[in-house]
Formats: sequence, structure tokens, C-alpha cells
Amino acid sequence: MTDLRGNSPPRYCIDDDGRRVLIGLTFEETFEFERLDHLSGLHDAGHVLWDPSGRPVSRPAQRWLELYSKHDRAWLQWMESARTARRKDLPILN
Repeated sequence: MTDLRGNSPPRYCIDDDGRRVLIGLTFEETFEFERLDHLSGLHDAGHVLWDPSGRPVSRPAQRWLELYSKHDRAWLQWMESARTARRKDLPILN
């Protein structure tokens, strides 16, 4: 989920217990998301997890999308607040 070249903003943070979590998710949700993220693109019967329009067709794929959406919304809010904070710290040039 992060760019290996180090060019992407972080998507993980440290929670109150010192554990690495995805922004917007709990430790348990992060663990579940990472487990689901490593599953094959096929479910047990060998069918794809997404229909042609991109909608998930299995419960694991639906849950992955729920967790990803929750994380992505929180990450976008975090990015916007970071941008706002940086703008406030910029010196005014005349």
C-alpha cells in the first residue's frame, strides 16, 4: 500500500498501544485487512472475487472493500489536514 521508493505519503500510523495500523482502522481491522489483501483473486470454488463491473461477489471481497473504503476516507482526511497545517506554517512573502 505504500510506494517502495518512499515517494508516497504514509498510510500507516502508530496506535496508542504502539502498534502499526492503517490510518482510520483499528489494530484488529488492520490485521483483517492485511489478511484479506493477501488472498487470491479467486474464492474457494475458483471463481473471481469481483464481477465485471468491479463489485465484489464474495463476502471476503466485500469486507476487504469495506475496510479499504474506511481506511481511504480517513487517509484522505488526514492528507487534507496535513496540507492545511503546512499552509499555515508557510511564511508570507510580499
